[in-house]
Amino acid sequence: MIRYRFSASLILLFLVAAAKSAGPDSSKVPGVVVYNSPASSKIYLGSPGIAILPDGAYLMKCDEFGPGSTEHERAVSRVFRSDDRGASWRQIARIDGLFWANLFPYHDAVYLMGTEKHHGRIVIMRSADGGSIWSTPEDARHGLLTDSGEYHTAPMPMVFHNGRIWRAFEDAMGGTLWGSRYRAMMMSVPIDTDLMNQANWTRSNPLPGDPGWLNGTFGGWLEGNAIVNPDGEVINLLRVACPEGGKAAIVRVSQDGKTVHFNSKEDMIDFPGGAKKFTIRFDPRTKAYWTLANPVLPQHAGQAKASSIRNTLALICSFDLRTWEIRCILLYHPEIRHHGFQYPDWLFDGEDLVAAIRTAYDDGLGGAHNAHDANFLTFHRFTNFRALTMADSAK
Repeated sequence: MIRYRFSASLILLFLVAAAKSAGPDSSKVPGVVVYNSPASSKIYLGSPGIAILPDGAYLMKCDEFGPGSTEHERAVSRVFRSDDRGASWRQIARIDGLFWANLFPYHDAVYLMGTEKHHGRIVIMRSADGGSIWSTPEDARHGLLTDSGEYHTAPMPMVFHNGRIWRAFEDAMGGTLWGSRYRAMMMSVPIDTDLMNQANWTRSNPLPGDPGWLNGTFGGWLEGNAIVNPDGEVINLLRVACPEGGKAAIVRVSQDGKTVHFNSKEDMIDFPGGAKKFTIRFDPRTKAYWTLANPVLPQHAGQAKASSIRNTLALICSFDLRTWEIRCILLYHPEIRHHGFQYPDWLFDGEDLVAAIRTAYDDGLGGAHNAHDANFLTFHRFTNFRALTMADSAK
C-alpha cells in the first residue's frame, strides 16, 4: 500500500486552486449578480445602465475597461435582459464600438447613447427587437453624432421637456489631464424627429471649468445630469472633482440648447458624494428630486481620497436641487479599498426603485482589483423607497 504525506501548506494551495477552478463565489454579493469579470482578467465592469421596456422587460448594460480591455481602441458593451422583474438575467448582445452609454426606450425602439470608445466620437444605436440586435453608427444619418473629436460621458438620463430631448455630455478637448480637460456641454434634439440623424441634434458651446474655483481646489467637472429645475428650466448638474468631495455644480442652459453658462458664486452647491457619478431623477408623486450617491461617512473621512471611497450607497433627496438630504444608507461595507457600490443608474418602478450598480466585492478569487475597478454588475430593488429613513439603513 502506497502512502502519501502532504504538508498543510500544500493542502491549502490545493484548496485555493480548487476554489478558483470552481469559478467565482457570488453568494455574499448584495443584490442579483448579472455579470462577473474577475480581477485576474484585468477587464473591469463599468457604466451600468438600466431601462424598463413597454412590455415590462428590464434591460441592463455595462462596458469593459481596464488594461485587459479594448476601451481605447474599440470599446465593448454588453446588454442583458430580464423577463421576471430582475430575478434572473441573460446576456442578449455584445456590442463592439460603444462606451459610457445610457439605455432608454423611445417610441417603438430602445436606444444606447454614448461614445465609440474612451474619449471617442458621440454615437447613438437603435434596437427594434428589445435589445438583441443593434444598429451600427456608420455615418451622420445612421447614428454618428459627431464626425470627429473627443468626448466624455457616463450613463446619464435623458430628459423630455419643452418639445426636446436633452442629454448632457462633456467635450474632452480642453487639454490632456483628467478632470481639467472636460468642458460641460448639453445636447438636445426635437421630439418626434429621427434621433439617428446628426443634423437633428443641437450641441451647446463647451464650457471649461476654472482651477481657481473652490479656493483653488477645483479639479474638474464631469458626468452631468440634464434635469428640469423647479422653475421649469433645463440645467446640467455635474459631479465636481475636489479634495473634500462634497460639491456639485449647476450649469445653466439656454432655452434653445445652444449656450451654457455658470455662476461660480451662486451655482456651486454642497452635495453628499458629489465627487463620484450620480444620476438624478424627478418624482412627480413627491415633487422631489432623488438620487443614489456615494457619500463619505464620518468614520471613513481622511482614510483615502474622497473620490475613491465608494463603499457606501445612499438614497438622497432634494426639493430644490440645492439642498440635499441623506434619507437612508442602502448598501455599505466597512472596508473601503476593495469594496464599492458605484455608478448607480436607476429608475422608479411603482413604489420601488430599481438600480444597476457597478460593484466591487469579494468573489472567492481575490476580490476586486480595487474599489474603482469593479468585478460585478449587480441589480437591486429597493422596495417602498419613499418611506425609507436612516433607521432602515444598512449596517
